[in-house]
Amino acid sequence: MSISLAYEDEPVLNPLDLVEQFATANDWAFDRRSDDELAAEVPGRWCNYSLYFAWREDMGAMHFTCAFDMKVPDLKRQLIFELLGLVNEKLWLGHFGLWEDEAVPMFRHTSLLRGTPGAVPEQVEDLVDIAVSECERFYPAFQFVIWGGKSPREAMEASMLETQGEA
Repeated sequence: MSISLAYEDEPVLNPLDLVEQFATANDWAFDRRSDDELAAEVPGRWCNYSLYFAWREDMGAMHFTCAFDMKVPDLKRQLIFELLGLVNEKLWLGHFGLWEDEAVPMFRHTSLLRGTPGAVPEQVEDLVDIAVSECERFYPAFQFVIWGGKSPREAMEASMLETQGEA
């Protein structure tokens, strides 16, 4: 079922122009592949994260992914799918998935911008900050399952421990 409203849509400005400015200001390596695609690399504590932005003007939507520098071995995929379910329960925005072709875990989120004049700098900054923060937060859980031999629940428990004080 499709719902249609009778009003004129103002065209949304391409948010990737703003993303490009943000990447330049942060001195990130990036590639503006086309008007509708931009890829960047952002350093993190555990690894470098691959950011990918895609703009769909017809939908007024900007799709975003933040991929780990990590491959999931075939024998661990089922465990990783279970871990993804546990991780996603902890998120407020976006979700984690597995890029099937490359076997790479990634954070994903799509922002709908139809009916707005376009994205604002704070939206891009918050989106990247949230994605990288969540990737940093859960990276150890993925490592515990893939290389540490832990179950998804054990990996979540181990990675969610909050350190108190200083050594």
